[in-house]
Amino acid sequence: MSTQVGLVSLAGLAGLALAVSACSGSDGSPPRSEPTPVLTTSAAPKPTPPPPPPEHACYRLEYDGALAPTNSSRAVPCTGRHTAVTFYVGRFDRNLPVGGTRVHRIVSTVCPRRFASFVGGTLEYRRLSLLRTVWFTPTTDQAALGAHWYTCVAIAVQSEQRLAPLTVPVTGALNHPERRDHYALCGTAEPGTPAFRERMCSLRHSWKALRTVPFAPGRYPGEGRVRAAGQRPCQEAGRQVATDPLNYRWSYQWPTREQWNAGKTWGVCWAPV
Repeated sequence: MSTQVGLVSLAGLAGLALAVSACSGSDGSPPRSEPTPVLTTSAAPKPTPPPPPPEHACYRLEYDGALAPTNSSRAVPCTGRHTAVTFYVGRFDRNLPVGGTRVHRIVSTVCPRRFASFVGGTLEYRRLSLLRTVWFTPTTDQAALGAHWYTCVAIAVQSEQRLAPLTVPVTGALNHPERRDHYALCGTAEPGTPAFRERMCSLRHSWKALRTVPFAPGRYPGEGRVRAAGQRPCQEAGRQVATDPLNYRWSYQWPTREQWNAGKTWGVCWAPV
């Protein structure tokens, strides 16, 4: 095996000695050391917090918007024109899907119960009123970010497919006769006639709902039974508000099967005013 030998001249050795002398310094100070590198770690990104629930606010909703499952409308001052007001914000378990039946059951139970306390009055007054409650759940994007809240909102149906401006305070409205009359159920003509339209009593009207005829919940009793049940009480209700007890008119609206299945398990007595 061959070996390669390197030759170093005296001049090279002398240059090396000078280089060492120059690095050592002539003042006797110790050689400088290289700085110790500092290791840094990047912090993990913080998870995006779920969208907060809406505040108790007012909105300028249209009729179709009030029937939608979600609400993306911008809140407006409650001191100005508005057609909807949030009266309760609740939460459900974050593991439940927003569009699932369990969430729907929770919201459709809690909001009507909270609504009863919010507007006040008796069950009879609420049924004879055009004040209603609707509810909204998070949008798909909000749900994907972890939102698990819902809002209960109060509205008033002014006339067919039209919401009323809430110019009269809704909180406890049915506890006060004047506010109750403002949001009460009236009609443009005799119920059952072509010209009949439901509307708030604060608008021009010619007939008014006087009382209800309640039925026990369960299966629909049949048109014959619900129709017969209201004849006597509605006739009596009409007689009580008539100027002439021997000559007066009255009307009765009984619930259809479709209305019954939707939750309306009562009839309504009417009289001209």
